[in-house]
Amino acid sequence: MEAGLESMGVSEAWKAHVGMALVQLFYGGYHVLTKVALNVGINQLVFCFYRDFLAFTIVAPLAFFLERRTRPPITKKLLMSFFFLGLTGIFGNQLLFLIGLSYTNPTYAAAVQPAIPVFTFLFTVIMGIEKVNLLRYEGVAKVGGTLICVSGAILMVFYRGPALIGDTEMDQVAQIKISARGQPEASRWLINGLLDLGFDNFQLGVIFLIGNCICMAAFLAIQAPLLKEYPANLSVTAYSFFFGVALMVVASLFMVNEPTDWILTQSEILAVVYAGTIASALNYGIVTWSNKILGPALVALYNPLQPAFSAFLSQIFLGTPIYLGSILGGSLIVAGLYIVTWASYKERQKSFGVTPNGSWVTEPLIHEKSAYQKIAGSSSVSSNPNSSD
Repeated sequence: MEAGLESMGVSEAWKAHVGMALVQLFYGGYHVLTKVALNVGINQLVFCFYRDFLAFTIVAPLAFFLERRTRPPITKKLLMSFFFLGLTGIFGNQLLFLIGLSYTNPTYAAAVQPAIPVFTFLFTVIMGIEKVNLLRYEGVAKVGGTLICVSGAILMVFYRGPALIGDTEMDQVAQIKISARGQPEASRWLINGLLDLGFDNFQLGVIFLIGNCICMAAFLAIQAPLLKEYPANLSVTAYSFFFGVALMVVASLFMVNEPTDWILTQSEILAVVYAGTIASALNYGIVTWSNKILGPALVALYNPLQPAFSAFLSQIFLGTPIYLGSILGGSLIVAGLYIVTWASYKERQKSFGVTPNGSWVTEPLIHEKSAYQKIAGSSSVSSNPNSSD
């Protein structure tokens, strides 16, 4: 029986690894398609609204039927938490990403995303969810990895460097302000203010992308304790999309002035459908399922694949160049991510007293191993009537 469980665990682990690689590939495709839509001039709020509304129509019915018997009752405190999830993970996260992408390119947009786990670590430390012991080398490694990752993000803001792959003439759209149709009216004062401080358009885009990562990190940090109180994953996602869509509607009343902005072209419809079905609904489902099998440490390790896929796809379909700054800054971000992930892995390994059998690929969650060992031990004791306490 134990051999059968081990074989099943290996099979599920391999599926989860393949699934997480596909998630990063799907995100790479999302970056390219979205960049095309932004070049056409789609309004960013309109794009986010259509994307999130489509994702909500997919996730909400699934949550209603699949979790109707396990969903806890709603309280005012839970609704407030769902609101902040929608504000950070849906509204702020997606809108800042689109603004940042419009000023940069898919390669840079993807290269910043591996900073999300490190910013999440910072928020969890501030909230008391994560503990850091500076007297142990794991704690020092966590802090050091975080500083390396932040340094990489700062480097990407202030240093672009020469184009190593591709022609810079193909990236001229990154040097031009987004069109009046694509730029929300109420955000122009902030953008113009940052430009007055000496930032160019490309640096401004990276700043917005870092803001996108911070919003997503806040979303994950808020979500972690909430899922313990409200352990209905699909329902949490549905509520998050509901409040995100509601915020998009309210914001669009003040920031979308032209009725024609709501009319999409064929390429824009394709980008919205892909974003709502693949980048939102499908990717979240794969990540959630993989997280249960591999754990957050292994899931986070797949984020560095996203810049590679985005650079490859954007070079093929858009001809966008790859700059030295993106390679150097992205490398620091990836290095910091791996250091923090390794330190967290070693801490969990010591906390649960479980030593893995060698492979990251086939290893289930450490705490699940520990729990299985406890259950197996108690079952063997109870099945033997002659055993003593």
